[in-house]
Amino acid sequence: MLDAIVWFFTNIAMSFYNLAYAITHPGQWLSWVPYINQSLPTTEHKQALMRFIYYGASAEFFFVVFTSFLVLLAIGFWRNSFMWACVRAFEGFANLVGRVAAWAGLIMVLQQIVIIFMQRIFARAEISVGFGMSFTKDVSWWAEELKLYNALVVALCVTYTFVQGGHVRVDLVYSAVSYRTKKTIDMVGSIIFMMPVAVLTWLYGWFFMWRHLVVPNPSASDALDKLMLKSRALRWNIETIGFSPNGFNAYFLFKILLCTFTAMVFLHAISFFMRSYLERKEGPESEGKYLDKDQLGDEDAELVANIH
Repeated sequence: MLDAIVWFFTNIAMSFYNLAYAITHPGQWLSWVPYINQSLPTTEHKQALMRFIYYGASAEFFFVVFTSFLVLLAIGFWRNSFMWACVRAFEGFANLVGRVAAWAGLIMVLQQIVIIFMQRIFARAEISVGFGMSFTKDVSWWAEELKLYNALVVALCVTYTFVQGGHVRVDLVYSAVSYRTKKTIDMVGSIIFMMPVAVLTWLYGWFFMWRHLVVPNPSASDALDKLMLKSRALRWNIETIGFSPNGFNAYFLFKILLCTFTAMVFLHAISFFMRSYLERKEGPESEGKYLDKDQLGDEDAELVANIH
């Protein structure tokens, strides 16, 4: 137990050094960025990419994020105005991303209509988009691509829906307790449910994503030294295999969305904890303070949303 406690606080202390070192030595982990669409030219670039992959789901990175959370909390406890600013920033980010990504739902519907017309009325096997240099794919490719729009809505609108109060809740206990108890439940839930689930999903999704982007495949069980050895043969191998011969072939985007989803959930867990703490401290009159909710413009729809 003592060793675990020492390890925990040592990593918190080292996170300040690790963050400062990463910021002051970007070339050691970001020099590969200009070569995303081409072969990595040197061993140094390959090693930088492998370091990026390793540290993206490492204990060092976790403690940098965790310590940053603790620092934000410490400043917020000292100055509540700073914590409110963090809440507004995180919720504003969730709203911005969600409101933009929500348009993917409309695009999905319109594209499905076009596919039906091209198949059933015009009997065309291909659809071309663009002027001059057109992008032409088989109808089955466009049909399978609809999954991507659905994934965009699910992955990028989840925190936006949370901010808007759109997720279904089963309040068997929550609805019967006092206001301060509700906020305490929200604080505890964000810490012991939202954050750990986001971290575990990230640890899985990070290497799952990179195994479909590069070879040799990195593994979560590989130490940094082993990954450095693998980097000698490192090259891009972006997944372009579809489920059908002419089907959608950019499934690596779903892996990227999985990591984006978990990062946004973790950030919103921080925001939700902060909002719950502030509303608990300031009382019922602060509930919904600075909350940027969409106005539906329909009284019945507003009533249904509030009940929901």
